[in-house]
Amino acid sequence: MAQKVKPKTKKKSKAKSAGPKKPATSKKREPNAKSDAGSLEGKRAPSFSVATDKGQTISLSKLRGKNVVLYFYPKDNTPGCTTEGLDFTKLLPSFSRQNAVVIGVSKDSTDSHKKFRDKQGLKIELGSDPDGSICNAFGVWKKKSLYGRTFMGIERSTFLIDAKGKIVREWRKVKVAGHAQAVLDALKDAA
Repeated sequence: MAQKVKPKTKKKSKAKSAGPKKPATSKKREPNAKSDAGSLEGKRAPSFSVATDKGQTISLSKLRGKNVVLYFYPKDNTPGCTTEGLDFTKLLPSFSRQNAVVIGVSKDSTDSHKKFRDKQGLKIELGSDPDGSICNAFGVWKKKSLYGRTFMGIERSTFLIDAKGKIVREWRKVKVAGHAQAVLDALKDAA
């Protein structure tokens, strides 16, 4: 009886990469964790001066001796930004007991900030950065994408600056839920 011979088939070869393989990591990023790229923690905070919703100008140099919570948010009167502002307002007395001021910054105008403050009953200072110079100094002006559209915008971020002007903690890509309390806890731990 004749034996059937299977025709040889070419095996698919796996292309070898030109560089070394990166080890697989299963490390998950915790919510509100700092960004690895461009971290400012441990560095002197960039100097800034910002016009506020209350008709005054706040500068970091004038806040020496106080802790500063500087948070950046995308837009007045949007759901996440409203929740974040209300959460910081609710905890403002606790921040004050820790010798801290809370300043929210976006590119919206001071008039927009006034309307936002009045409509929502916010008690925190809101700074206007229309030219984006403060956003750029803190590295929060980023390329973003939404529904397949790419655009530049503020990455929700918070910086805890000590009384000497050093950034002791930063949060990038902030998730709003529980964030204000996390910042307060970090401030208490740093004291």
